[in-house]
Amino acid sequence: MSLNVKSPKNSFTVMNELVLPNDTNTLNNLMGGRLLHWMDIAAAISAQKHCNSIVVTASVDNVSFKQPIKLGDVVTIEAKVTRSFNTSVEVRLDVWAEHVPSASRVKSNEAYYTFVAVDETGTKPVPVLQPETEEETELYEGALRRRQLRLVLAGKMAPNDAIELKALFANK
Repeated sequence: MSLNVKSPKNSFTVMNELVLPNDTNTLNNLMGGRLLHWMDIAAAISAQKHCNSIVVTASVDNVSFKQPIKLGDVVTIEAKVTRSFNTSVEVRLDVWAEHVPSASRVKSNEAYYTFVAVDETGTKPVPVLQPETEEETELYEGALRRRQLRLVLAGKMAPNDAIELKALFANK
């Protein structure tokens, strides 16, 4: 059961990192594993702020590597809770790479992470998220379909039970 309180306004997180030689591969590109580590930290901070609780990573959705991030670039990771469920939250991440000398900034990655709130006894309820803008509402509504897809792919939900997901494919 979710807590019937409005979500905190501070669950949006922005994290910056500088790509140093130890973060790169032999082509001087940021290693994917290092980026995933940074993304997990930013998403966890956002989830913890929303839940006011310790959270653990439950899933990571299809991380798309669209643009390489180079040695010396500044990486900006924006993380925001898009929806809460009973004991879990979905967090959207957008990753930007900035080459400071040229002032160029490109979107490099995006992903959705899911976290579960926990305490010493196990999982715990999380505050309800109330979307306020059109963009927040769109992300909020899409989160249920993404959750159903995750559960179907993990074998935790039968495809026929994924009603919102099935509705995307129904003939109208």
